Amino acid sequence: MTKNTETAMHMLRRHALGALLLSPLMALAASWPERPITIIVPAAAGGTTDIAARVLAEKMGSALKTSVIVENKAGGGGSIGTAFVARAKPDGYTLLMGNIGPVAINFSLYKKLQYKETDLRGITNVISVPNILVVNADTPVKNVQELIAWGKQKPLTAATSGIGQSPHMSTEMFRQKAGLDVTLVPHSGAAPAVTALLGKQTDFMIDNLPSSIPHIKSGKFRALAITSKERSPQLPDVPTMREAGVPMDVTAWFDLLAPAGTPDAIVHRIQQVAHDAMQTAEIRSKFAELGGVPGGESAAEHDAFIAQERKNWAQIVKAANLSLD
Repeated sequence: MTKNTETAMHMLRRHALGALLLSPLMALAASWPERPITIIVPAAAGGTTDIAARVLAEKMGSALKTSVIVENKAGGGGSIGTAFVARAKPDGYTLLMGNIGPVAINFSLYKKLQYKETDLRGITNVISVPNILVVNADTPVKNVQELIAWGKQKPLTAATSGIGQSPHMSTEMFRQKAGLDVTLVPHSGAAPAVTALLGKQTDFMIDNLPSSIPHIKSGKFRALAITSKERSPQLPDVPTMREAGVPMDVTAWFDLLAPAGTPDAIVHRIQQVAHDAMQTAEIRSKFAELGGVPGGESAAEHDAFIAQERKNWAQIVKAANLSLD
C-alpha cells in the first residue's frame, strides 16, 4: 500500500468516525421537538424577563406545534435559574430567558458563580428596554433634582429587582453620580420590588420600564426620568436622566439562550421561530406598549453582542469597585 493510499484510507476513517458521531445530533435536530419545551425565567413572575418569556412562548408553541412552558426559578440575582439551564441537557428542551444581569453583569460582579461564560450559547435577543426612575405618587418629590435634594436631607432606600440586575447597577450609578446615601433593598424580581414601592416600603426605585409602566399609567407611580438616550414614545413627557441632570445611559436587554453543546440546527430553528414571532403585529404592538424594542438577531450576532456587553459591564463594575461573594 502506497503512502498516498494510506493517507486516503486514514482520511476516510476519520470522516466515517465523524459522521457516526454527528449522526445522533443530526437525527435529534431533524426530529426536534418531540415533547414540550421549557423556558426558565431566572426571576420572579411579573417582571420584564417573565413578561417577555410568556409573550414569546405562546407564539413559539404554535409554530413548533408543542407546548412551551415558562418556569420561574428566581434568586441569586438571576444566577440560580441561569445555572440550572447551564447544567441542563443540551437537547433544545430547556432554554433560558436571560437578561443583562446573569448573562453579562454577574461575571464581573460575583467572585464565584455556579456557571461559566462558556456554559451557555446565545440564540437571539428578544427585547431591549430602558430603565425608569419612579417614586410612589404620594411622595412629595416631583422631579429628579427634588429627589436628590430630599436625599441630601435623609438617607434614602431603593427597591431593586435583584443584585447584579440592570436596575441594581442603574441605582448604583445614580447613587454615585448624584452623591446620595442610598440603601439598596434587593428582591427576587421586579414584581416584588414594585410591590414594595407601591406599599411605600422604599423611597424610590429604578426599574425596567415594562414592569413599572402600568403603575405609571394608572397614576400610582410618578416617573421622574428614563435611562435611555432618547425619551420614550410611551412616556414623551418624562425626561432622560441626562436631561434631568444625571449623566447616565442604560439599556436593559433580554434574550434566549441554550446550554452549550445544543446542536446548531436546533439553535437555528429556535432562532428562526423566535424571529418570526417577534415580527408579528401582535408581539410588536405588545412590546411597544411596554416601551421595548423587539430583537431577532442571529445566534452568531447575539453571541458577539453578549461578549461585548460583558466587557463593557466589567469596566463599569470595576470603576464602581463592586464585588460580591
